[in-house]
Amino acid sequence: MPFKYQARSAALACAIALMAGAAVVQDAGARAGPADMAAKPAQNATQRVSDALSVVRQLEAEPRMKQLLQQAKGVLIVPSYGKAALGVGAHGGAGLLLLKRPDGAWTGPAFYDLGGLTLGLQIGAEGGPIAMILNNDKAVSEFMKKNNFALSADAGLTVLNWSTLAQGTAGTGDVVAWSGTRGLFGDAVAVGLNDIRFNQDLTNAYYGRALSPRDIATGAVSNPQAQPLQQALGQVSTSAR
Repeated sequence: MPFKYQARSAALACAIALMAGAAVVQDAGARAGPADMAAKPAQNATQRVSDALSVVRQLEAEPRMKQLLQQAKGVLIVPSYGKAALGVGAHGGAGLLLLKRPDGAWTGPAFYDLGGLTLGLQIGAEGGPIAMILNNDKAVSEFMKKNNFALSADAGLTVLNWSTLAQGTAGTGDVVAWSGTRGLFGDAVAVGLNDIRFNQDLTNAYYGRALSPRDIATGAVSNPQAQPLQQALGQVSTSAR
């Protein structure tokens, strides 16, 4: 066979092999299906819940936190608020919201992404866990807006720095901001958190169906993986020190 015909045959065989390989990859992607595509968000949500449990253990060690959580309507837990996010407009981290039901039990978590701190930010401070204790229905109602809301004075809320509160004033204000890192909020009395957004994908993946913040607020939905976190919050908030 002349060389040019050999070259054409080899090129044709290579093209056929490439098309066959592409078909295999496409078929594998089709077989993966929605369940595999949703696995990563579900894993991320599960990890966030697990990380939040360690934050609750830190809250339990605070002398006045049990009293504060007894009175609270809900809590936004942020397992890690990064140092790199401490600039204006930067993305702050990922959190989850649990609300207290009338019977004293806590709902399952709803997932949120967070923007930047506004007031009281200590430039150069290392990041760490934070928690926003929601003292009343006014603060809780902000989370029913789903997207792009704030916990700040601009939103008509008083958000007080936990480390500056005097004994006996723990329940003052609409929200109390706690940090597991000394100095993260500086010495300011009031702080704020902007650009809070409901994470629909993580919430859907965690519960296996589409839910709104209001759906979760009813306490009618659950995931067994969240029970240790819910029980830990219940233990912290049922008796004062």
